[in-house]
Amino acid sequence: MTSSTTSSADQPVSRPTGLHHVRLSVSDIARSRAFYTQLLGTDPAIDNTAELSDPTAVDDPQRLYGGVVFEVGEQILGLRPVPGAAGETFTPNRVGLDHVSLAVSSRADLEAAAARLSAAGVEHGEIVELSEQGLQILSIQDPDDINLELTAPLPS
Repeated sequence: MTSSTTSSADQPVSRPTGLHHVRLSVSDIARSRAFYTQLLGTDPAIDNTAELSDPTAVDDPQRLYGGVVFEVGEQILGLRPVPGAAGETFTPNRVGLDHVSLAVSSRADLEAAAARLSAAGVEHGEIVELSEQGLQILSIQDPDDINLELTAPLPS
């Protein structure tokens, strides 16, 4: 960002206290709703998919574009259907989103999630320790190939 005064250049535009929400664009809202319901272990807090019978819903932010919203701790994860995107998949090699990381408490949570994913036939990676970052992650691809990570701190 540029500024015409030097004093304002030292000041941030804002001081966020956290991440409020992430909304993912999806090619098949029913499939993605089912996937995230299973992944998160909860139904959406708001589900406007019934609004999709009205073609104008996909352009209406008041109706969440015909999408759904999940509460994830103190944050919100939304899914927005994209008309005409059937067959398209996500790529992290373009400008935009790389992945979404969801926090869990421990390695035991990662191991339990891996077991449940395997039992449900959902492909996932191995638990990887990132010692320099103090993290351990379990990677999963959603139905649109968006990379999700379940992330836990490494024990101290």
